[in-house]
Amino acid sequence: MKVFIAGIAGGVGSRLARLLTASGDRVDGLYRRPEQGERLATEGIHATHGDLTRLDAPALANLLHGTDVLVFAAGAGGEGGTAATTAIDGTGLTTAIEAARRAGIQRLLLVSVFPEAWRGREVSDTFEHYIDVKKKADAELAATDLDWVILRPAALTDDVGTGHISLSPALVPTQVARDDVAATLAELVRTPQIRRRILELTQGPEPISDAVRRQTRN
Repeated sequence: MKVFIAGIAGGVGSRLARLLTASGDRVDGLYRRPEQGERLATEGIHATHGDLTRLDAPALANLLHGTDVLVFAAGAGGEGGTAATTAIDGTGLTTAIEAARRAGIQRLLLVSVFPEAWRGREVSDTFEHYIDVKKKADAELAATDLDWVILRPAALTDDVGTGHISLSPALVPTQVARDDVAATLAELVRTPQIRRRILELTQGPEPISDAVRRQTRN
């Protein structure tokens, strides 16, 4: 299986790339800065230099040749203010959706955000814009005829993953390790029967494989 990860150099994307590469899947994705590509290469991860905000849909579609699953894990990460958030988290997804159609890719997984994530904590002055852009991106993807999955993690941490989560259409937000988000995405990539679903993700008691498998019965 070939998986293309938009945002392959990010905290979730790079972890997902390592997991998929280790399991024998073919991996590609976009990175913006040369040092990101160098780091990925040292880990044995193939990636392509490119800026999502500068690629139109036909150009991105050309890079997606032979892809089975497109994972959109790109995000501004708070850098560059509201303009960058709109360009990457919002318009970037629009480009990815059109590129997937042009490339004949049916399955698209989107890493979104818990709407309630980080409520009650100190956040940046661009936070509400970020949440608004993410919500509109969710709605745009959900309105397509693709076999989409929208994964909404709770507040992300860099703690070592536990391999145990809670996964459901609706959860009370807590937090979740990026390790466990990536591992959940890897399971979802391999579970095509889960389609056109919005799933929220937090730390929890259930092994990741069991939690994902349970969603195939819902």
